[in-house]
Amino acid sequence: MASRVALLVFLCVLPAMVSAIRPAKNPFCLKGRVVCDPCRAGYETSAITHIAGAEVALECKDRISNKVVYTKAGRTDPSGEYTMYVDEDRADNVCDVKLVRSPQNSCNEATPGRDQARVILTRYNGIASNDRFANAMLFMANEVASGCAEILQKMHELDDDEN
Repeated sequence: MASRVALLVFLCVLPAMVSAIRPAKNPFCLKGRVVCDPCRAGYETSAITHIAGAEVALECKDRISNKVVYTKAGRTDPSGEYTMYVDEDRADNVCDVKLVRSPQNSCNEATPGRDQARVILTRYNGIASNDRFANAMLFMANEVASGCAEILQKMHELDDDEN
């Protein structure tokens, strides 16, 4: 009887021990997109286009020393979206995704204030999912595209209607 109890305890404790010592392979999935602002408005309008092949970089800094402790490079797909997988919890870090380079010579000026996006890469914040989403980042066109005046005017009219 004692051997059966010992076997039962062993079968219950062994899986718990294995799962405790095995590292969790449940990475964060960071997603975002890079767009071109042909109106040079500094925000997303109906005229934006997605930039395929744009280079972005994830940079995490230590909260205390402000030294870079983790970096990862990424590139947008044909739809202008990027996906990065981060294996480690970055709870003690401040992480930002930043624009690096646009492959479009006509749209390669980073928009101030929209050239990086803060991301939270920890499981200790109440977010149940491993998916994390960064705000869209913008490059500005070198020249304002035709039709932008009308688009911006319509946006201002809509803003006036809401007030």
